[in-house]
Amino acid sequence: MTTIKTLLMSAALGAAAAGSAQAHATFTESSVNAESYAVISLQVPHGCDGKATNEVRIELPEGFVFAKPQPKPGWDLEIIQGEYQNSYDNHGTTVTSGPVEIRWKGGDLADEYYDTFVVRGKISGIDGGTVLAFPSTQLCGSDARVAWTEVAAPGTDPHKLESPAPTVTVVAQEATGHEAMHGGHDQAAVAGPSGAGDLELEGAYARAMLPGQPVGGGFVTIKNTGDEDDRLVSASSPAAGAVELHEMAMQGEVMKMRKIDDGIPVPAGETVELRAGGLHMMFMQVKTPFAEGDAVPVTLTFEKAGDIELTLPVTSAAPGGHSHN
Repeated sequence: MTTIKTLLMSAALGAAAAGSAQAHATFTESSVNAESYAVISLQVPHGCDGKATNEVRIELPEGFVFAKPQPKPGWDLEIIQGEYQNSYDNHGTTVTSGPVEIRWKGGDLADEYYDTFVVRGKISGIDGGTVLAFPSTQLCGSDARVAWTEVAAPGTDPHKLESPAPTVTVVAQEATGHEAMHGGHDQAAVAGPSGAGDLELEGAYARAMLPGQPVGGGFVTIKNTGDEDDRLVSASSPAAGAVELHEMAMQGEVMKMRKIDDGIPVPAGETVELRAGGLHMMFMQVKTPFAEGDAVPVTLTFEKAGDIELTLPVTSAAPGGHSHN
């Protein structure tokens, strides 16, 4: 069971520095939209000089507000509260304090494994082009840690830092093609572009689950910009016991769902949509029902492009339900 504690910040956090690593901790997302909600996923690629990671801390910069972390099975959560430097509007309410650091504690991420730690928040009062740094620290037992806390000074090259803090770049908000075709989804409620090789993925999201609903749906738009056909072979997520590829289709006068065992073709030069009422991902044996504002990590495996990791923001529940006959 995941326990959640909320603490008040009473003292400045000290910078941690120890251990060395071959790969930096980074976010899966390189950019976020100004004045929008964003889901960011910290990638932890290794432990501390071979030791397992037991705690991960992310300090939240000014302008990343109203933060909500995603719980992880086997880890406890601490949400450190503090005062904001500025005030922010939250649906008509002026807010001057909130989460300033998130800590996942008590886990056991072995050095040979990789994992992501997800938090959702609003980008507010930050101009386009600004680079937001999130100093992050891994703790391994009582005597080892790796600190990704160095922030580049203005005009300096962050690539020259030995332990750079993970960053995202704030960009001006623009409508995506997915939203233009499918009105009704707030830009804050879909994931930004991602991809690998010739595949471009955008507009990813999951639906909140209704009370008693045993499964959840996930959606994404896949564009193949290359000259070779590819195929979505499978999907997986730590949030579910299994993720299946499904299709909704009319059989006579009845809309029915079927499982797709041989994958979903993604032809060269074409775009394939996984959307409500058609092709989609079905999250089975969900450990914690998806709620609006959460984020669901998922790995899509393609025949040629390989694994692509996404984080699906959870939107409001769809009206009605699907037939699983």
